[in-house]
Amino acid sequence: MHEKNAVPLCSDADKKAVILGVLDNGETGLTVEQQNLLQQADQVIGGTRVLDLFAHFLKKDTEVFDLTGHLKAVPARIEAALDQEQVVVVLATGDPLCHGIANYLKKKIGLSKLHILPNVSALQLACARVGMSWQDAYICSIHSKDAGEWAERRGKEHGLYLLFKACMQHRKIITFTSPDNNPARIARMLVAENMADDFEMIVAENLLQDDERIVADVPVSELVSQDFADLNMVILERKEKLEKPVLFGFEDSSFNQRKPEKGLITKREVRAVSLAHLQLKANSIVWDIGAGSGSVGLEAARLCPNGWIYAIEKNQADFEIAKSNQQNMGIHHYTLINGKAPAGLDVWQNPDAVFVGGSGGELPALIELIIARLNIGGHLVMNFVTLENLASATECLKRLGVTWSVTQMQVSRSKPILHMHRMAAENPVWIVTVAKHEG
Repeated sequence: MHEKNAVPLCSDADKKAVILGVLDNGETGLTVEQQNLLQQADQVIGGTRVLDLFAHFLKKDTEVFDLTGHLKAVPARIEAALDQEQVVVVLATGDPLCHGIANYLKKKIGLSKLHILPNVSALQLACARVGMSWQDAYICSIHSKDAGEWAERRGKEHGLYLLFKACMQHRKIITFTSPDNNPARIARMLVAENMADDFEMIVAENLLQDDERIVADVPVSELVSQDFADLNMVILERKEKLEKPVLFGFEDSSFNQRKPEKGLITKREVRAVSLAHLQLKANSIVWDIGAGSGSVGLEAARLCPNGWIYAIEKNQADFEIAKSNQQNMGIHHYTLINGKAPAGLDVWQNPDAVFVGGSGGELPALIELIIARLNIGGHLVMNFVTLENLASATECLKRLGVTWSVTQMQVSRSKPILHMHRMAAENPVWIVTVAKHEG
């Protein structure tokens, strides 16, 4: 990869720290100018593996700093070296701006003190080996602290969660891995979630090394117990087209529900208006209290793909129904507990939006707790069908001095009668909305 007529490094490279992208073929993966720069460096910073890779190539008096486990010390070390007019080189694997160290250093010391020289990314090499385009892929990294094996109802704290969410939303995914979050663990996650047959999985390991290996055309179920080298990239590609789900306005009949005389569910028209009043964003944290069939919280989950929904339902039968609806809709950024609020709410994240469909007789205390925990700019929406609960809520809101409003909904739906249609009225519902402002 030497280039006889390569473009020279910037003239002020000696006034900046150079972040140099390197590959596992060592100095042969660098231009002549980059090799010269590295051999002139007064200080070289990098992870253990890349420092070992280039140890023979550096001049004898070069100061070396291993950033493994000491990343926070790197910015100050760079600035001190620049103050002493030293030539500083930070070694990064592949493209330093693709899940690399460059973004971190740019935030800490500013781009004006950095000169970034990218190399070919490992993901580009992996895709080149199998002849796959990557511009339409979702790129992520699970190179994180070991969080253990994937199991049912794992949340966003897990090291594989970002990849799992990507599998739910994208057709092609390329991910950086780690020794703990390795290809076999990814395969076990897909098997556990009944997604093993949905994806082709390719593993590219030890790229540019003598023992380079590409694992392809092997069923995911057969990869769960295989051993892989620590250095690898994983490519996941869906076998079938990914269907885009409905986001909003589900038919009532699309939810399982407990049915006495009328289904115990927030009706679609009321649900739509309530969701509108919640003012949801893609990353909203949502509470659904008195979840019932789960319709409001689960539809909110569709609208908040990067957020999280926490739901609680005290009735065991309704809890099981809500859980079945969650599974049927394939919603995973959702925590559902069987209990009576406010029990269990203390471990939930502070919400941006709260929906109350049932209070269990603790309405004033529940409202006070929600207002206290609600993030600034957030909204509380409550549905009532009785005058007593409406009065209790509004009196509480007056006492708290918050901004609130009431919307009354009276919906009628057409029903067939002989060869004609008549309008049948649903029960009236009061929608109480509270907006939490600064102060």
